[in-house]
Amino acid sequence: MPDVPTTKPEAGSPGRSDTEALEALARTHNRLLEQIERRVIGQREVVELLLVSLFAGGHALFVGVPGLAKTLLVSSLAEAMDLEFSRIQFTPDLMPSDITGSEVLEQDPSGRRSFRFVPGPVFCNLLLADEINRTPPKTQAALLQAMQEAKVSAGGKTHPLPPPFHVFATQNPIEQEGTYPLPEAQLDRFMVEILVDYPGEEAERQIVAMSLDERPKLDPVLTPAQLLELQALVRRVPVPASVIEHVVALLRTTRPGEARCPPALRELLRWGAGPRAGQQLVLAAKARAALQGREAVTIADVRALTPAVLRHRLVPSFAAHSRGVGPDELLARVLEAVPL
Repeated sequence: MPDVPTTKPEAGSPGRSDTEALEALARTHNRLLEQIERRVIGQREVVELLLVSLFAGGHALFVGVPGLAKTLLVSSLAEAMDLEFSRIQFTPDLMPSDITGSEVLEQDPSGRRSFRFVPGPVFCNLLLADEINRTPPKTQAALLQAMQEAKVSAGGKTHPLPPPFHVFATQNPIEQEGTYPLPEAQLDRFMVEILVDYPGEEAERQIVAMSLDERPKLDPVLTPAQLLELQALVRRVPVPASVIEHVVALLRTTRPGEARCPPALRELLRWGAGPRAGQQLVLAAKARAALQGREAVTIADVRALTPAVLRHRLVPSFAAHSRGVGPDELLARVLEAVPL
């Protein structure tokens, strides 16, 4: 493990109140942004959503064309937080055991044979599932138990994964040939879907001017133990009853069978977001507030994160597809239908 600078954040220090810890977390947040942006330029909103997902204890799905530094972003985050990092390139011939690990038969010097479990790349702190939609559903499903329960089953035994454990997956929205769309059950395990777009002109000018070999070394800002403490701190951030009511109103507005759903929106939706989506939205809003050093969640936090948390949980109707109405436009109408 590399030496951690003496300027490590005070956020996880014992004896501090939650108020002081949140102030320290805000400073840590700024230092993380500073470290990551030494390598990844022009993707501030993407990095912010990534950090929200991480500190909320969730998983994230990145959707964007190749060459937008999605892989570099995740590996840089792991380096800046001293997390054990693994990357899996998903392909059509990838098997579930290639992810989770497998039992191998060994023979000791006395001739006695026994099975030994050889852990797969999922046994890490931060797993990058690259182009996750390029592998069949059977292999995609191998991640389900790991993402939901932080453990895997093999050879009739259950093996816990080392905490913290997060899956950050990437998906190419352009190529559809030879791909397998993620089932809704697996999409629901991702806290956020992050759209990665092209950088702005000035940022792209800086990127093009950089050498491909130019990769600054990053200083660790946090340790895995400190990250776990800060994730526990995020969960303690209070949520006012008015915010809970607003989240419930948003969820019920996405469901075509509910009275809250306006008729114009009802015909564009087949299925809406479920209660798990509400839990994830509240937790993500807690993380957003905590990263800014605030002691309570606001409705503004919820509305800012609604597209990222809900866009992959809506099932548009045929009418929506035929009119070219995508999830983001549907969510804009949902937000409009639920006043502040």
